[in-house]
Amino acid sequence: MIEGIIIRGVGGNYYVDTGDNLVECRARGLFRLKNIKPLVGDRVLIRLTVEDEHAGYIEEIMERTNEMSRPPVANAQQLLIFFAVTNPEPSFLLLDKLLIAAETNSLKPVICFNKCDLADDKLKKEYENIFVNTGYRVVFTSKYDENSLIELKSILKDKLSVFSGPSGVGKSSVMNAVQPDFQLKTGEISDKLKRGRHTTRHAEIYKLSFGGYVVDTPGFSSFELEGIGEFDLKEYYPEIKKFDDGCRFADCLHFKEPNCIIKDAVNEGLISQTRYNNYVRLLEDIRKIKQY
Repeated sequence: MIEGIIIRGVGGNYYVDTGDNLVECRARGLFRLKNIKPLVGDRVLIRLTVEDEHAGYIEEIMERTNEMSRPPVANAQQLLIFFAVTNPEPSFLLLDKLLIAAETNSLKPVICFNKCDLADDKLKKEYENIFVNTGYRVVFTSKYDENSLIELKSILKDKLSVFSGPSGVGKSSVMNAVQPDFQLKTGEISDKLKRGRHTTRHAEIYKLSFGGYVVDTPGFSSFELEGIGEFDLKEYYPEIKKFDDGCRFADCLHFKEPNCIIKDAVNEGLISQTRYNNYVRLLEDIRKIKQY
């Protein structure tokens, strides 16, 4: 049998990249009986048909490291969260939600501020300071800045990465700058599958020439706080979690409690005011959901 990765699934057909070929496969009925559905990103073992080396059957799905429901992708390793430094202005609340989405899906988040050619060093520093105590990696990218593209390539190399972020921030432009023939390659795949790229709602991954895959998920630009309790939220803010044990209240929400160490840390600049304000807004949203 041959090992490969599912890069697209449409109507019960799964397209598996084996490294040498793109093989159109059907899944064995055994998976349906066990209520297992192959996902984009799955590492699989396939058997080729005798008649056609570009057709086959999925015989085995290898154990998944994780599984996302939106987009439906398996084995993703990192979430690259793209916002523009300006035009449009970044929504730090949405950015925080996407950071939480990364954490809940066991993905390593990377914050990418794009169009950095439009920003001066003062603005970049301002954005960096918001996340300086989080441990998250922050990079500045631009299709016009070769050094930033080299850094982005090093982040993407040999990983299965999910791109996220609102429209208009330049994700596609950066991707095509990282790999100039990216549009051509995606077009070639769409031609082979006889389907338009934007006519379906499935996830799809594209192979990078320098190693690794990127998940094309235009719908993955928001995140709802379902399933996160009010006492859980602080677990998704590393800089708050860092000081949490020192708080005098074991069950402190770091909201309206007096003498709270977290609010002291905000006042001392150890926790970003922007991040804390977003934490409070999300906490209020969770409490509203709880009421209903």
